[in-house]
Amino acid sequence: MTVIIDYGAGNLFSVQNALYHLGIENKISSKRDDIEAADRLILPGVGAFPDAMRKLKEAGLVDVIKRQAQLKPLMGICLGMQMLLDKSYEFGETDGLGLIPGTVELMTPAGGLPIPHIGWNELIKNGKCPLLSESAGEYVYFVHSYAAHTEDKYIAAYCGYGMKVPALVQNGNVYGCQFHPEKSGETGLEILRRFASL
Repeated sequence: MTVIIDYGAGNLFSVQNALYHLGIENKISSKRDDIEAADRLILPGVGAFPDAMRKLKEAGLVDVIKRQAQLKPLMGICLGMQMLLDKSYEFGETDGLGLIPGTVELMTPAGGLPIPHIGWNELIKNGKCPLLSESAGEYVYFVHSYAAHTEDKYIAAYCGYGMKVPALVQNGNVYGCQFHPEKSGETGLEILRRFASL
């Protein structure tokens, strides 16, 4: 069972619809018992980092997510991916979950490219990752203004947008997609399929 964590700040139903399309058993839940019983977890997220972390704390889910991330696969999506890092500088400084070393900072693309970064970009593989195929020339869909800053060893794939943008990060069985796999066509569905097989 894949549990999509509901803390009031996620793109829950688009993720769930993608999992249903793939025939992957799932449920949306904010209950600790469900999170602890799950085979794997997805942490979605939309909006601002401080607000999302506040909601996660108010829901009493920070400790259980940190604990379960040591035991089973966890995928963060978009803002949910950013929340996996140590801290963000969006609207001040806010601590994240600390599951992947690094920070989240405002994008500074060269060439006057607009922020937010919205649209399709090529995934450039940066080493082995069980969520990624060997195929080149795959594109995924991004919507974000802030990006992860982390060591290269945690970056499984990146894209170019006037800067190197970490697109898929990994630390052990913790994964983060800055893009939206549920909105990224067959490439995104294959990433979700691979995650569900972990």
